[in-house]
Amino acid sequence: MMKPVRVLIIDDSATMRKIIRFALEANPGIEIVGEAPDPTEAFRMVDTLDPDVITLDIEMPKMNGIDFLRRVMKHRPRPVIMVSTLTVSGAAVTIEALAQGAFDCVAKPSLKDNASFDDLVEKVLAAGSGRHRARPPARPSSSEPREPRKTLGLGSISERVVAIGASTGGVEALITVLTEFPADCPPTVITQHMPANFTRSFADRLDRMCQPRVQEVEDRRPLSRGNVYIAPGGQFHLEVVQRGDTLESRLRAGDTVSGHRPSVDVLMGSVAQAAGGDAVGVILTGMGKDGADGLLKMSRAGARTIGQDEATSLIYGMPRVAFEVGAVQKQVALNSIAREIFAGAKARKEGSVLCHS
Repeated sequence: MMKPVRVLIIDDSATMRKIIRFALEANPGIEIVGEAPDPTEAFRMVDTLDPDVITLDIEMPKMNGIDFLRRVMKHRPRPVIMVSTLTVSGAAVTIEALAQGAFDCVAKPSLKDNASFDDLVEKVLAAGSGRHRARPPARPSSSEPREPRKTLGLGSISERVVAIGASTGGVEALITVLTEFPADCPPTVITQHMPANFTRSFADRLDRMCQPRVQEVEDRRPLSRGNVYIAPGGQFHLEVVQRGDTLESRLRAGDTVSGHRPSVDVLMGSVAQAAGGDAVGVILTGMGKDGADGLLKMSRAGARTIGQDEATSLIYGMPRVAFEVGAVQKQVALNSIAREIFAGAKARKEGSVLCHS
């Protein structure tokens, strides 16, 4: 039998610590080795207990969660799951934590919200599986000024739309990819698994860092060049539809698909139908299989499809399944994905053919 995942809970609320303990101890694959009411006590427990995974509150006395995370990732790196409130300020700080190397985030569980219990258990088990890399952030802070705007000058001959799907590890991955996008990129639609209210903060952060405009998408909006659109977390599926000569967004309520709402499968399936071969599909790091079916539909419709490779994926789940079903035409390292997205457009401009391995 595999050893249980050993977890340290850090939260200044005794009630919340009990709720988290209750949620995690229901799974026999998880063992709670300690609870800490503040980061100062938590540091001592990390040294003495050596937990596999840490759940971490954002706002605590003596030291906030971000400062604690930075210190842990520097001295005793291990997976840290942020347990955050569903507030604008809580979401913004959680996005910062994910960019600083946190494994993933969940909304603070409550006795009325069983879904958050399920998410927390699933992510703790994945974090403790040993099939990932705890690491410091790979990109500069969003407070640093971005470079002067650059364009590819591709005109109307580049693909009409780029569709990207990501989950666990997606914040860092998307920062890496999108900060290499030119100001005149094709309209880009993204489904990133994230709680409600978090995606707006994520879009705002990316908008400060990237050449194109990044925004949380709204319903029935034309998709235009130089814009990146992120699906709202937890509420609707994002679809792309053809309306006249343009592509347009649709936000659709409905049941979860492949375990998620919004679902990467839904997004990519709609892009396959709306844009056919005039699109690029990209699957990034994440747990599960969401996106494999949709990316396969894009590939069969003639689109170029790209998958993040195992070596650079925090969780090689979604890219692995997509590759195994034949949806991924080419696997590349994270820092090469942006170049690969636009390589085909450049090749088309030059009249050459891009060969996929």
